[in-house]
Amino acid sequence: MIQEILVFITFFIAVGFIVKKFFWKNSKKTTENGSACGKSGCGCS
Repeated sequence: MIQEILVFITFFIAVGFIVKKFFWKNSKKTTENGSACGKSGCGCS
């Protein structure tokens, strides 16, 4: 019983991590000068 609960908790944490890493588009990625990478001509892209 407790083992099944721990397996489900671990599974949901793993799925949440994958969704956050690959599918959650964060539009707040900025560099120090406040512009998105690749748009300021810094040559980082």
